[in-house]
Amino acid sequence: MERKLIECVPNFSEGYDMEIIKQITDQIETVDGVRLLDVDPGKATNRTVVTMVGTPDEVIEAAFLAIKKASEIIDMSKHKGEHPRMGATDVCPLVPVANITMEETVEYARKLAKRVGEELKIAVYCYEFAAYEEKRKNLANCRSGEYEGLKEKFAKPEWKPDFGSDVFNAKSGATAIGARNFLVAFNVNLNTTSTRRANAVAFDVREAGRIAREGGKMSGKILKDKDGNKVRVAGSLKKTKAIGWYIEEYGVCQISMNLTDITVTPVHVAFDEVDKKCRERGLRVTGSELVGLIPLQALLDAGKHYLTKQERSHGISEEEIIKIAVKSMGLDELKPFDAKERVIEYLLDADKNQPLINMTLTEFSNETASESPAPGGGSISAYIGSLGVALATMVANLSSHKRGWDDRWKEFSDWAEKGLYYQKALLNMVDEDTNAFNKIMDAFGLPKTTADEKAARKQAIQDATKYAIEVPFQVMKHSYKSMEVIKAMVEIGNPNSVTDAGVGALAARSAVIGAFLNVKINAAGLDDTEYVNKVIAAANEIEQNTIALEEELLALVNQKITEM
Repeated sequence: MERKLIECVPNFSEGYDMEIIKQITDQIETVDGVRLLDVDPGKATNRTVVTMVGTPDEVIEAAFLAIKKASEIIDMSKHKGEHPRMGATDVCPLVPVANITMEETVEYARKLAKRVGEELKIAVYCYEFAAYEEKRKNLANCRSGEYEGLKEKFAKPEWKPDFGSDVFNAKSGATAIGARNFLVAFNVNLNTTSTRRANAVAFDVREAGRIAREGGKMSGKILKDKDGNKVRVAGSLKKTKAIGWYIEEYGVCQISMNLTDITVTPVHVAFDEVDKKCRERGLRVTGSELVGLIPLQALLDAGKHYLTKQERSHGISEEEIIKIAVKSMGLDELKPFDAKERVIEYLLDADKNQPLINMTLTEFSNETASESPAPGGGSISAYIGSLGVALATMVANLSSHKRGWDDRWKEFSDWAEKGLYYQKALLNMVDEDTNAFNKIMDAFGLPKTTADEKAARKQAIQDATKYAIEVPFQVMKHSYKSMEVIKAMVEIGNPNSVTDAGVGALAARSAVIGAFLNVKINAAGLDDTEYVNKVIAAANEIEQNTIALEEELLALVNQKITEM
């Protein structure tokens, strides 16, 4: 069963003293099952955003320890900063990441809130999905009046904390704990030092908009409806909160945004809209800043958005797509942007066991030639297959740039994206085949003294063997399916690159035949004859179809060469 994962993003009211920040994050790192992904201090805001991911019980334990330490070493009575805040731990949201529902995440958030209130005597408001009443769903409502207004707020019955004491704690203040969807904190930099003008743009775009005034001017009289309520003009971006502020550290104003649902308002849509509204007001966007982490897909969507504007192929590596996104939105204007440190999936995969595909070509060749039995024919077959479809992908990308074929860029971009899919799948199989071999070796190394141990060892060997059959069989399927891309590039791709597509066909054929050899030798050690017969029959069909298709494509390649 796959483990449940939640993200926790506590914000602590300290952005200067790295020793204080480290004392807090050290608490998080004492908890097994939790990984500290990011620590992002901001001097202007005097605030540090911390991101951790792990299994639910362990995450709330780590969050509790961090909140406890913050309450001991941060004194809110001395705190100053640009960002709204009300406590040493200002806010602590939990976010469902994998194999867990929002309803379950809410229960964990309330469990943490209860413990913080009871054990630390800190006032806690539950917000967003964890809120007990409608008005407390909005974090801005919970934090209204900020730290300085807490004593007065606690005196109002409707604002009694959900947990903890309603006696004002001058040192620690109050904390908001909740459950929410993935939020992206995103700041857009402007070529102005005027907070008033930055706020005007923020009001233009944020969902809550602004209070309507006569003539639409900031100095106009406030408009009211027939009941005397202030009329509001909605902003242009849904699921977006925004304010304008001046950042002394950078000497510019920013539009600081919380994108609370990036499926509704993606990062690139927010950036473009702010740019548009700035130009309408005589301002200009100069770049942007990401606070904390971002999902990989958000950056890929942004990169593809700007590639589409340029009528360029999307079928390029993730690294190149991200580079386009970073440069298009100026994410590196204020400081270097390293995707390996800012993309949540990359951080989670940092310890992934893929040593082979991370080697240089020379290292991989030398490792293959060494006296170690792995990598062997299965890994090599997967790598050959990835190279074959990579060649076809290259032809698709070259074709999308071919002079006179400008109106066909989307057609070839689609082929390139399909090629990249198979290339990535086959690359993953390079290490997976070696991992499968190691599983068999580990199973053979299990104890076999007692009858139970012998039975467990035998079952482990059979399970590992079946897996060692399935991996090269997947290599066969992916390599054969990748020939759809290769075939298209032989037939309709840039004729000057037809031989590259031809070599791709040769590589795909070799990958299929080589992987089949691995399927057959591993199948010989499996007792499940029904499974073996089914796989061998399917693999035989794939091999024959591949050989026939490769012969057809090579004949077409040679024909095109003679016609040049």
